[in-house]
Amino acid sequence: MHSDATTVSDYLAELPDERRRAIAAVRDVILDYLPAGYAEAMQYGMISYIVPTDVLAETYNGQPLMYAALASQKRHMSLYLTNVYGDPDVEAWFRERYRATGKRLDMGKSCVRFRRLDDLPLDLVGETIARTPIADFVEIYRASRSGRKGG
Repeated sequence: MHSDATTVSDYLAELPDERRRAIAAVRDVILDYLPAGYAEAMQYGMISYIVPTDVLAETYNGQPLMYAALASQKRHMSLYLTNVYGDPDVEAWFRERYRATGKRLDMGKSCVRFRRLDDLPLDLVGETIARTPIADFVEIYRASRSGRKGG
C-alpha cells in the first residue's frame, strides 16, 4: 500500500489502529537509537530515515540516501534496514541474532516483514539502527558506488 502522506503524523493517522500502534512503537525504537545526523522524512510513501542532502548530495537517484524505513503494506508491515543489506558481515550478524530471539525471520534483501509487533525483536531493531554512524554509512555507500570495498 503506497501512501501519499507528506508528514509522519499524516501517515500514522491514515493507518488502522493496530497497525498505527505497531508502526508507532517501531518508530519510537528507531528514534531512540538513531545515530546523530540522520533525519526522519517521508520518502517513497514510507517513514524513512535518511542521510540529509547537506551531508551527501550526490546519490545514484538524486534522492536523499535511505538508511532505514518503515511501512505498512497490504499484508504485512515492513522495516527496511539498508545497513544490513549493504554489509555482508552485518547481515550475518543480524540473521544470527534474529534467530537467537526465537522469532521467525521473514526477510528479503533489506526488508524485514512482520504481521504483528510481537513478531519483531525490538531490542535487536534498536541495536541494528544504532550500529552504523552516519559517517560510516556514507563511506560504505561511496565505496559501493566506486567499486571498492568500504570500511
